[in-house]
Amino acid sequence: MTSKLVPGPEGEKILIVEDDRSLREGLALNLKASGYQVLTAGDGNEGLRRAFDDVPDLLVLDIMLPGLSGLEILAELRERQQDVPVLILSARGGTGQKVEGLRLGADDYLGKPFELPELFARVEALLRRHRKPEAAAPIRFGEIEIDPACRRVAVAGAEVPLSAKEYELLHLLARSPGRPFTREQILERVWGWDFEGTARTVDNFILALRQKLEADPANPRHLKTVRQVGYKLET
Repeated sequence: MTSKLVPGPEGEKILIVEDDRSLREGLALNLKASGYQVLTAGDGNEGLRRAFDDVPDLLVLDIMLPGLSGLEILAELRERQQDVPVLILSARGGTGQKVEGLRLGADDYLGKPFELPELFARVEALLRRHRKPEAAAPIRFGEIEIDPACRRVAVAGAEVPLSAKEYELLHLLARSPGRPFTREQILERVWGWDFEGTARTVDNFILALRQKLEADPANPRHLKTVRQVGYKLET
Protein backbone atom coordinates (compact mmCIF):
# COMPACT_ATOMS: atom_id res chain seq x y z
CA MET A 1 0.00 0.00 0.00
CA THR A 2 1.04 3.64 -0.31
CA SER A 3 2.78 5.54 2.45
CA LYS A 4 1.19 8.22 4.57
CA LEU A 5 -0.20 11.04 2.45
CA VAL A 6 0.32 14.72 3.02
CA PRO A 7 -3.00 16.56 2.97
CA GLY A 8 -3.70 18.62 -0.13
CA PRO A 9 -5.12 22.16 -0.20
CA GLU A 10 -8.41 21.05 1.29
CA GLY A 11 -6.74 18.68 3.76
CA GLU A 12 -9.32 15.91 3.47
CA LYS A 13 -8.31 12.26 3.29
CA ILE A 14 -10.79 9.40 3.09
CA LEU A 15 -9.91 5.84 4.07
CA ILE A 16 -12.02 3.13 2.41
CA VAL A 17 -11.94 -0.26 4.14
CA GLU A 18 -13.74 -2.68 1.83
CA ASP A 19 -12.84 -6.23 0.78
CA ASP A 20 -14.77 -6.13 -2.51
CA ARG A 21 -12.00 -5.01 -4.85
CA SER A 22 -14.21 -3.68 -7.63
CA LEU A 23 -16.31 -1.66 -5.19
CA ARG A 24 -13.24 -0.40 -3.33
CA GLU A 25 -11.47 0.71 -6.50
CA GLY A 26 -14.62 2.22 -7.96
CA LEU A 27 -15.25 4.30 -4.85
CA ALA A 28 -11.61 5.39 -4.74
CA LEU A 29 -11.66 6.43 -8.40
CA ASN A 30 -14.81 8.52 -8.02
CA LEU A 31 -13.74 10.19 -4.78
CA LYS A 32 -10.34 11.06 -6.24
CA ALA A 33 -12.06 12.55 -9.29
CA SER A 34 -13.95 14.84 -6.90
CA GLY A 35 -10.74 16.11 -5.35
CA TYR A 36 -10.43 13.97 -2.25
CA GLN A 37 -7.27 12.12 -1.26
CA VAL A 38 -8.09 8.44 -0.89
CA LEU A 39 -6.50 5.61 1.05
CA THR A 40 -7.71 2.02 0.76
CA ALA A 41 -7.49 -1.24 2.68
CA GLY A 42 -8.86 -4.64 1.71
CA ASP A 43 -9.08 -6.28 5.14
CA GLY A 44 -9.84 -5.32 8.71
CA ASN A 45 -6.31 -5.61 10.12
CA GLU A 46 -4.84 -3.31 7.49
CA GLY A 47 -7.82 -0.98 7.82
CA LEU A 48 -7.25 -0.53 11.55
CA ARG A 49 -3.54 0.10 11.03
CA ARG A 50 -4.17 2.72 8.36
CA ALA A 51 -6.83 4.39 10.47
CA PHE A 52 -4.21 5.03 13.16
CA ASP A 53 -1.14 5.59 11.00
CA ASP A 54 -2.60 7.81 8.29
CA VAL A 55 -5.10 9.80 10.37
CA PRO A 56 -7.87 10.10 7.75
CA ASP A 57 -10.57 12.76 7.94
CA LEU A 58 -13.27 10.18 7.19
CA LEU A 59 -13.50 6.40 7.33
CA VAL A 60 -15.80 4.52 4.92
CA LEU A 61 -16.06 1.13 6.59
CA ASP A 62 -17.58 -2.15 5.43
CA ILE A 63 -18.80 -4.43 8.21
CA MET A 64 -18.03 -7.87 6.78
CA LEU A 65 -14.24 -7.98 6.33
CA PRO A 66 -11.46 -10.57 6.43
CA GLY A 67 -9.62 -10.38 9.73
CA LEU A 68 -11.13 -7.79 12.03
CA SER A 69 -14.75 -6.91 11.24
CA GLY A 70 -15.86 -3.36 10.66
CA LEU A 71 -17.58 -3.34 14.05
CA GLU A 72 -14.37 -4.49 15.75
CA ILE A 73 -12.42 -1.70 14.01
CA LEU A 74 -15.01 0.83 15.10
CA ALA A 75 -14.97 -0.39 18.70
CA GLU A 76 -11.17 -0.19 18.81
CA LEU A 77 -11.13 3.33 17.38
CA ARG A 78 -13.65 4.63 19.89
CA GLU A 79 -12.00 2.81 22.80
CA ARG A 80 -8.75 4.59 21.95
CA GLN A 81 -10.53 7.96 21.71
CA GLN A 82 -10.25 8.32 17.93
CA ASP A 83 -13.07 10.60 16.83
CA VAL A 84 -12.67 10.23 13.05
CA PRO A 85 -16.16 10.25 11.48
CA VAL A 86 -17.21 6.80 10.30
CA LEU A 87 -19.66 5.93 7.52
CA ILE A 88 -20.62 2.27 7.71
CA LEU A 89 -21.46 0.29 4.58
CA SER A 90 -23.40 -2.94 4.87
CA ALA A 91 -25.97 -5.07 3.08
CA ARG A 92 -29.50 -3.76 3.37
CA GLY A 93 -31.62 -5.45 5.97
CA GLY A 94 -28.83 -5.73 8.53
CA THR A 95 -30.80 -3.81 11.14
CA GLY A 96 -28.96 -5.44 14.04
CA GLN A 97 -25.58 -4.50 12.56
CA LYS A 98 -26.78 -0.97 11.92
CA VAL A 99 -27.93 -0.55 15.52
CA GLU A 100 -24.70 -2.05 16.84
CA GLY A 101 -22.60 0.20 14.62
CA LEU A 102 -24.41 3.33 15.74
CA ARG A 103 -24.15 2.21 19.35
CA LEU A 104 -20.39 1.79 18.97
CA GLY A 105 -20.06 5.33 17.63
CA ALA A 106 -20.60 5.25 13.87
CA ASP A 107 -21.72 8.60 12.48
CA ASP A 108 -23.80 7.35 9.57
CA TYR A 109 -24.91 4.14 7.85
CA LEU A 110 -25.50 3.36 4.18
CA GLY A 111 -26.99 0.09 2.96
CA LYS A 112 -25.73 -1.75 -0.11
CA PRO A 113 -26.43 -1.40 -2.94
CA PHE A 114 -26.35 2.39 -2.98
CA GLU A 115 -26.23 5.21 -5.50
CA LEU A 116 -23.02 7.23 -5.77
CA PRO A 117 -24.79 10.61 -5.36
CA GLU A 118 -26.18 9.48 -2.01
CA LEU A 119 -22.76 8.30 -0.84
CA PHE A 120 -21.20 11.59 -1.95
CA ALA A 121 -23.86 13.57 -0.11
CA ARG A 122 -23.27 11.61 3.10
CA VAL A 123 -19.48 11.92 2.78
CA GLU A 124 -19.67 15.68 2.30
CA ALA A 125 -22.15 16.08 5.16
CA LEU A 126 -19.90 14.17 7.56
CA LEU A 127 -16.79 16.08 6.49
CA ARG A 128 -18.58 19.40 6.76
CA ARG A 129 -19.86 18.53 10.24
CA HIS A 130 -16.37 17.65 11.46
CA ARG A 131 -14.32 20.32 9.71
CA LYS A 132 -12.39 22.69 11.90
CA PRO A 133 -13.64 26.26 11.81
CA GLU A 134 -12.49 28.09 8.75
CA ALA A 135 -9.30 30.09 9.21
CA ALA A 136 -10.04 33.77 9.50
CA ALA A 137 -6.87 34.93 7.74
CA PRO A 138 -7.72 37.00 4.64
CA ILE A 139 -6.78 35.72 1.19
CA ARG A 140 -5.14 38.37 -1.02
CA PHE A 141 -4.22 38.37 -4.70
CA GLY A 142 -3.63 41.48 -6.77
CA GLU A 143 -5.96 44.16 -5.47
CA ILE A 144 -8.55 41.62 -4.34
CA GLU A 145 -8.99 40.58 -0.72
CA ILE A 146 -11.30 37.86 0.61
CA ASP A 147 -12.04 37.89 4.36
CA PRO A 148 -13.52 34.47 5.25
CA ALA A 149 -14.31 35.57 8.81
CA CYS A 150 -17.05 37.89 7.57
CA ARG A 151 -17.42 36.67 3.95
CA ARG A 152 -16.34 40.10 2.72
CA VAL A 153 -14.69 40.71 -0.66
CA ALA A 154 -12.96 43.96 -1.55
CA VAL A 155 -11.12 45.36 -4.57
CA ALA A 156 -8.53 48.05 -3.82
CA GLY A 157 -10.11 48.44 -0.39
CA ALA A 158 -13.65 48.96 -1.64
CA GLU A 159 -16.16 46.28 -0.69
CA VAL A 160 -17.79 44.44 -3.59
CA PRO A 161 -21.21 42.92 -2.87
CA LEU A 162 -21.43 39.27 -3.90
CA SER A 163 -24.29 36.82 -3.72
CA ALA A 164 -23.84 33.79 -1.49
CA LYS A 165 -23.07 31.50 -4.43
CA GLU A 166 -20.70 34.03 -6.03
CA TYR A 167 -18.77 34.19 -2.77
CA GLU A 168 -18.66 30.40 -2.36
CA LEU A 169 -17.43 29.94 -5.93
CA LEU A 170 -14.73 32.59 -5.54
CA HIS A 171 -13.64 31.19 -2.19
CA LEU A 172 -13.48 27.63 -3.57
CA LEU A 173 -11.08 28.72 -6.33
CA ALA A 174 -9.07 31.05 -4.06
CA ARG A 175 -8.42 28.30 -1.49
CA SER A 176 -6.54 26.32 -4.16
CA PRO A 177 -4.79 28.88 -6.40
CA GLY A 178 -3.57 27.45 -9.68
CA ARG A 179 -5.68 24.29 -9.37
CA PRO A 180 -8.12 23.70 -12.24
CA PHE A 181 -11.67 22.75 -11.24
CA THR A 182 -14.07 21.17 -13.70
CA ARG A 183 -17.54 22.66 -14.00
CA GLU A 184 -18.94 19.47 -12.52
CA GLN A 185 -16.67 19.74 -9.46
CA ILE A 186 -17.70 23.35 -8.97
CA LEU A 187 -21.40 22.52 -9.29
CA GLU A 188 -21.10 19.70 -6.75
CA ARG A 189 -19.15 21.72 -4.19
CA VAL A 190 -20.96 25.04 -4.48
CA TRP A 191 -24.49 24.00 -5.43
CA GLY A 192 -24.60 20.42 -4.16
CA TRP A 193 -24.83 17.06 -5.90
CA ASP A 194 -28.62 17.25 -6.28
CA PHE A 195 -28.62 20.62 -8.08
CA GLU A 196 -30.59 20.34 -11.31
CA GLY A 197 -28.89 23.13 -13.23
CA THR A 198 -26.26 22.75 -15.96
CA ALA A 199 -22.59 23.55 -16.39
CA ARG A 200 -23.69 26.82 -18.00
CA THR A 201 -24.60 27.98 -14.50
CA VAL A 202 -20.90 28.00 -13.61
CA ASP A 203 -20.03 29.95 -16.77
CA ASN A 204 -22.61 32.62 -15.91
CA PHE A 205 -21.33 33.01 -12.35
CA ILE A 206 -17.71 33.23 -13.50
CA LEU A 207 -18.74 35.93 -15.97
CA ALA A 208 -20.49 37.85 -13.17
CA LEU A 209 -17.43 37.58 -10.91
CA ARG A 210 -15.16 38.84 -13.66
CA GLN A 211 -17.43 41.83 -14.18
CA LYS A 212 -17.27 42.64 -10.47
CA LEU A 213 -13.62 41.88 -9.70
CA GLU A 214 -11.45 42.08 -12.80
CA ALA A 215 -10.06 45.35 -14.15
CA ASP A 216 -10.52 44.00 -17.68
CA PRO A 217 -13.25 41.31 -17.60
CA ALA A 218 -12.61 40.37 -21.24
CA ASN A 219 -8.97 39.59 -20.42
CA PRO A 220 -9.11 38.40 -16.81
CA ARG A 221 -5.96 38.36 -14.74
CA HIS A 222 -7.20 36.10 -11.95
CA LEU A 223 -10.31 34.11 -12.94
CA LYS A 224 -8.89 32.04 -15.77
CA THR A 225 -10.55 29.61 -18.14
CA VAL A 226 -8.79 26.25 -18.45
CA ARG A 227 -9.60 25.04 -21.93
CA GLN A 228 -11.60 21.79 -22.06
CA VAL A 229 -11.49 21.60 -18.26
CA GLY A 230 -13.10 24.48 -16.39
CA TYR A 231 -11.69 27.32 -14.31
CA LYS A 232 -8.86 28.20 -11.95
CA LEU A 233 -7.72 31.23 -9.99
CA GLU A 234 -4.30 32.72 -10.61
CA THR A 235 -2.73 35.02 -8.07
